[in-house]
Amino acid sequence: MGRKTFLAGLDNGGDGTLPGLEVVVFSRTLRPADYPAVSIVSGDPAEHVRSLKAAGGKDIWLYGGGDLFRTLLEAGLVDTVEPAVVPVLLGGGVPLLPPPARRTRLRLTAHRHYPKSGIVLLEYAATPPAGAGGDALQGA
Repeated sequence: MGRKTFLAGLDNGGDGTLPGLEVVVFSRTLRPADYPAVSIVSGDPAEHVRSLKAAGGKDIWLYGGGDLFRTLLEAGLVDTVEPAVVPVLLGGGVPLLPPPARRTRLRLTAHRHYPKSGIVLLEYAATPPAGAGGDALQGA
């Protein structure tokens, strides 16, 4: 996740961890010693994600971080985008993909409706932009 998403989670009473998952936070300003429960990465996000993919294991899930999402999408490292439609009208907010960003084609592969909350989760396969390369990851 990106720094802003990580800090927002801390502001909401969390400790930055997600049970059963390794949390990696991309930040040029956070000090790893201040957050020992997570991995703070200050280097190139695309390079780090490529190294995670090469190591094998479970899927990689991007949680929040529009700028980070854009960086990984343009590097061809996103294969799935899973936006959720939450039945609340906000009137503003953070864009899913902040400008400037190249156009990326999406193909709907699945959808789920959660009747209790009214949330609809959409799952799309992403076609990497021309010139992008690398293995892909899950993005939300």
